Amino acid sequence: MAYGVGEHSLRQLLRELPDEAWKTREIFIRPIQDEEDLWYATVECRLKPGQEEFVNPAGFSIGRAYLHPHDHVPCVICKADGKRIGYLVLRTWMGGNVDAASWSYYLDEADQGQGFGKKAAMLAVHILKTAGVEHLRLSTEASNVKAQRLYMDIGFAKLDELDGDDLVFGQSIST
Repeated sequence: MAYGVGEHSLRQLLRELPDEAWKTREIFIRPIQDEEDLWYATVECRLKPGQEEFVNPAGFSIGRAYLHPHDHVPCVICKADGKRIGYLVLRTWMGGNVDAASWSYYLDEADQGQGFGKKAAMLAVHILKTAGVEHLRLSTEASNVKAQRLYMDIGFAKLDELDGDDLVFGQSIST
């Protein structure tokens, strides 16, 4: 099931957003726009050892975006000064029976532990809410306790469903 409001795909909804919807004073998120962004996301952005098991590599989600361009928007996360600090893909939720959007992301190991992860997650909620998305779903490995705490801290609840063997968290947004 593809997410949409009326005849619009998630990509179209996001494309129509004003620039202000994509940023805060500290960070901004932008769709990958050039080869430098692509190189950063797929090669330069590094995780701490052991974190790779918790996220899909950027190349995989960029490949999904190539195969399903209306439902996946690969992005970079940047500090306000423009320095890239992470990767994020906004996407249509692929599981279950609810029209929802989702994202997955990670920060470069050099920029972890400074609050940017929570700020990026909160900004992703804001972006999707501004685009008119009403339901959000996130999934994570059962062993990724840090992600679970973050999701609950920003208003998600653990749902009684699984995405494969991953736990699912949800949030409904009043627009």
